Amino acid sequence: MARSLVVVESPAKAKTIQKILGKGFEVLSSMGHVKDLPKSRLGVDVENGFTPSYIVIKERKKVLGDILNSARSAASVFLAPDPDREGEAIAWHIADAIRADAGKNRKGAPKMAKAAPRGKKAKAVSADAEPAAPPIERVLFHEITKKGIADGMAHPRPLDQHKFDAQQARRILDRIVGYTLSPLLWTKVRRGLSAGRVQSVAVKMVCGREKEIAAFVPEEYWSLTARLEGRTPPPFPSKLVEVGGKKVRPRDAAETAVLRAAVSSGPFVVREVRKKLRRRQAPAPFTTSKLQQEASKALRMQAYRTMMVAQSLYEGVEIPGAGLVGLITYMRTDSVRVADEAMAAVRDHIGKQYGAAYLPETPNVFRNRKSAQDAHEAIRPTSLEYPPEALKGILTRDPLRLYELIWKRFVASQMAAAEFEQTAVDILCDPAGAPAGGYLFRAGGSVPRFAGFLEVYEAAVPEGRGEGGNGETGDENGDAGSNGEKPEENVLPPLAEGEVLTLRELAGNQHFTQPPPRFSESSLIKELEEQGIGRPSTYASIVKTIRERGYVKVDEGKFLPTELGTIVTDLLQESFPKVMDVAFTARMEEELDQIEDGERELLQAMQDFYQPFSEELERAKIAMPTVKEELIATGIPCSACGAEMVIRFGRAGRFLACRTYPACRNTADFRQTPEGKVEIVPPEETGKACEKCGMPMIVRNWKGARYIACSGYPDCRNSKPYPVGISCPECKVGEVVERSSRFGKIFYSCSRYPGCRFASWGRPIAQSCPVCGYPAMVERVRKDGSTHIACLRKGCKGRAGEPAPPRIEEAG
Repeated sequence: MARSLVVVESPAKAKTIQKILGKGFEVLSSMGHVKDLPKSRLGVDVENGFTPSYIVIKERKKVLGDILNSARSAASVFLAPDPDREGEAIAWHIADAIRADAGKNRKGAPKMAKAAPRGKKAKAVSADAEPAAPPIERVLFHEITKKGIADGMAHPRPLDQHKFDAQQARRILDRIVGYTLSPLLWTKVRRGLSAGRVQSVAVKMVCGREKEIAAFVPEEYWSLTARLEGRTPPPFPSKLVEVGGKKVRPRDAAETAVLRAAVSSGPFVVREVRKKLRRRQAPAPFTTSKLQQEASKALRMQAYRTMMVAQSLYEGVEIPGAGLVGLITYMRTDSVRVADEAMAAVRDHIGKQYGAAYLPETPNVFRNRKSAQDAHEAIRPTSLEYPPEALKGILTRDPLRLYELIWKRFVASQMAAAEFEQTAVDILCDPAGAPAGGYLFRAGGSVPRFAGFLEVYEAAVPEGRGEGGNGETGDENGDAGSNGEKPEENVLPPLAEGEVLTLRELAGNQHFTQPPPRFSESSLIKELEEQGIGRPSTYASIVKTIRERGYVKVDEGKFLPTELGTIVTDLLQESFPKVMDVAFTARMEEELDQIEDGERELLQAMQDFYQPFSEELERAKIAMPTVKEELIATGIPCSACGAEMVIRFGRAGRFLACRTYPACRNTADFRQTPEGKVEIVPPEETGKACEKCGMPMIVRNWKGARYIACSGYPDCRNSKPYPVGISCPECKVGEVVERSSRFGKIFYSCSRYPGCRFASWGRPIAQSCPVCGYPAMVERVRKDGSTHIACLRKGCKGRAGEPAPPRIEEAG
């Protein structure tokens, strides 16, 4: 009996599905895309309806050959790449290849028409003709479980022309923009640069935030806090919010001192106590962007890593006694929808595990974003039979942590709201001579009454634009003080209206409004999603690309634009305002969605984009300044030959080089004053001579990390890592040196690498751990910005200042 062929994307998924389907099927992997546009040319015939010219990817020729060979003897073919646009394109290209192969190899069989790339229908084949290829159908697997595979195979469908067109539209747009803008940047800035329809907008966001920060002017303000005590301890703080019935925020120390003097003698009397029950609703289950954001904040996991780990959980994990099991549903989704069966299962789990009080009477319902495709469910565990604790020892560290995050979020999403009793206390100070209404102080606090979903899951601290957009915070419950600050979460004693309070302390505190924070990976993905830039399948690659291209760097988890990123962004913004416009890019995403929904033609969308873009491109070829020439002139003589030093771009950023290069290879680091003047930064002397040539050794910089090099470069190329002054705590032979990752992040490792593989993101300190005795510690930064000295040994939680473990005296 002829077996059927099933084609999926990855080998891991193929292995899992093969075990589920059994002997009647052969499951092969395409290893991703098998066809793409050629690398050496545009590959899009703009003059003839933007027709793409696909070629077989060199590394996929054997893979495609194996698929074609299997298809020749298959009773039917089921194409099951991922259920998204990219998966649809893979399916179309494989179907196209199978039909073309059948037309070549079966004498007398009519050739099947290829998929029309621009929304046109393929020509019908006579029903009387001998089939040129086995029946080809598309199946979608939203979860790699027996049920998920059975559901997918039971509901095959034709290939989706509209979804394929949407993928083609994105690919053509990205190719046109990248293939035309990148060579322009080579001419105007430096060879090897790249531009992209979405990546350039993401870099613009980072550059724009940096400009906001640079332009921000802090405003000084003060607060006046009274520490009061009632009949029942403990004392509590209360802030001045009104004077004479009007909100007040002292502007400086003098104004604060006047207010302080006015209230210092009291009396302080409780005017009103307000209590209310605040409910915090359960969060929705994860979408792709929310998973990436939360994994970044809670697990310190980069978006690209998050998606790799999620992919492995989706494709299948070997579980003793159960075989290969797909543990989560499809991980590229912007929907919060949950299947009825999964909803019933999780509600049953909550009732049994936590009790009826934690289970809402009706399921929690969450609304999708307006732009959500809703093609797939939210990201959730495929079965509640595998709680995280049961997978310890089966899953490695990162998969287990991510699975636990997904599990807890899904379970929490159907639990009851958390409840807090929130108290706000107004305290009046009305001394003689006070304005009508007196001086009003306010204290706030809350007490948990019912944990609800917080019994299972609490999100990591959210990242926002700072305090209320202008450096101040606001109270979502309407009990904010006049200075916009959120009432502190204090433990308040029992207080009664009319109760007289004792003043224990009165303090004025200086504050400054804060600029918006730099983007972290998490907050940048959030911004991309909110602005409608990209889709669930692209967020991780966007963030990864702008780092790898050197347009942004990461400092303490925050994105900063590099000089190169700023220069390229400014040039593109000036010459291509539409391509760089966030709203325009978001509209293009909407048009891609319309193509997928069959509401818009691919050809029309391409024409609407290309005409204004091509006009901007022609103008830019003439009008865009040639930065690599404009930034050259410095007027600084070369210390080696006397010619002029010029600014050049290198992989690690800008540097000074002799104009006569390569005749003279003299280089130097430099800095620019706010006025734009170039100043040479003299090299830092090490006091040591080069062991190869005798010239002085100096300190140089590479992607933010220091290293030691011979001052006789380029005649002598001797160099070595920069030591930080302590011995390697692992091998005790090498020394700890400073290094830079390929993303420009500084880390520390042993000088004997790879002989010794000691490494640390934090700079080691020559201090022994008081708990385990490990000979090195490291300074770590808490979420609140404070620091502590912690042990470097994995698993030890020792900190500086803690007592050493008791010594055990040996008998005798």
